[in-house]
Amino acid sequence: RQMARRDRLLEIQDRVQREWDENGTFSVDAPVDPTPDKSQKYFVTFPYPYMNGYLHLGHAFSFSKVDFAVGYQALQGKKVLLPFGFHCTGMPIQACANKLKREKERFGCPPVFPVEAEVPMAQTPSAESTAVKGKSGKSKAMAKQGRSKYQWEILEIAGVPADRLQYFDDPYEWLRFFPTEGVKDLKAFGAHVDWRRSFITTDANPYYDSFIRWQFNTLKSNDRIKFGKRLTIYSPLDGQACADHDRATGEGVLPQEYTIIKMELKKPFPDRIISKGVNPDQSVFLGAATLRPETMYGQTNCWILPEGTYVAIEDRQGALLIVGERSARNMSYQELTLERGVFNVVATFSGTELLGLPLTSPNAILDPIYVLPLLTVSLSKGTGVVTSVPSDAPDDYRGLMDLKEKEALRKKFGLQEDWILPFEPIPIIDVPEYGTLAAVVACEKFGVKSQNDRDSLEKAK
Repeated sequence: RQMARRDRLLEIQDRVQREWDENGTFSVDAPVDPTPDKSQKYFVTFPYPYMNGYLHLGHAFSFSKVDFAVGYQALQGKKVLLPFGFHCTGMPIQACANKLKREKERFGCPPVFPVEAEVPMAQTPSAESTAVKGKSGKSKAMAKQGRSKYQWEILEIAGVPADRLQYFDDPYEWLRFFPTEGVKDLKAFGAHVDWRRSFITTDANPYYDSFIRWQFNTLKSNDRIKFGKRLTIYSPLDGQACADHDRATGEGVLPQEYTIIKMELKKPFPDRIISKGVNPDQSVFLGAATLRPETMYGQTNCWILPEGTYVAIEDRQGALLIVGERSARNMSYQELTLERGVFNVVATFSGTELLGLPLTSPNAILDPIYVLPLLTVSLSKGTGVVTSVPSDAPDDYRGLMDLKEKEALRKKFGLQEDWILPFEPIPIIDVPEYGTLAAVVACEKFGVKSQNDRDSLEKAK
């Protein structure tokens, strides 16, 4: 009895929606005799939702504004048209399909996953990251952050039928499944859509594909667009630019522009360098990435990660550049190596093998400066080689002071005192309230006593 009123309303809703569907209530044809009165026509579209998952509450909220407006204008006697498209272009669907394919190859079909394995987070089957519930009743936030990290499990949690899961290693299966489910959900929502005018993107729809090709060919023929190179996130695996919504992860990440400081290794080279196959007559540089090239006058040393691995690659000028391997790969796609996408590794070094090398650095007042260890250097950021300006960078200041103050630390890495003790911060920039040794003052102000005082260092920055 308590649910009778609700059930009655649902019965009415189902009956009316069936009548709408059978009668083509929202199907709108062009008039035989077009009226010149544009005020009697109303046309609206909705941004194509991305079809790597079911529609969610966010879509319903945004679409309700469009749908209510269309219904209101129809009640005013206007001819209204609301088509609806589903966005299927881009890499997220392909990336999810590839993950599922690898899981099947590795764990079987249906896959049997290890109980406690740590695996990379897979893409959730939701066009956007939300905490709303999916078809199974479990939240998509849980699907993204909970225990179900495999693509198979994520699709399973979202409510994809078990008998279809195995086919989702084909990206076209996503196109066959999720847009169809989207139409069902929107019809249940009571959407005022002319479903004859519904479509998906990609070459799976030759009509839409031809339309987009026509657009771009027309723009190009009129010299409105050009093909060329620009700074962007790039996928070597797929051989193309990887825009924001093309990525399985990393939305919002932008290119970071660095200036590479080429610090030349002084000759003669030590045996530990020559023994790796380096030509003693060749120019060799350590490539430090910096966001503040204007501070290069205050260099006192160069930092590397002692536990890291570095490669010497040939640059376009025929010199050797020592950087982290990840950085070398990135540079090969930025016209900094002899061949695009290829970096020729002449030698590989551990970080400890580079310690103590004397360098001549551009614009530095001191010559030489030496390669020293810093445990906070990251090989996934910049080049893995960092130029040190302790007058203006708190990390650099505390790193240098730790080596100056702690004999045991110098002995641990086999460092000579003349590489460290004579060097002091060089005043270069006058910062209001902090003077010409801003990093020194900031470290004193916030009580930074060591490079390991991470919280205090963050405040000092």
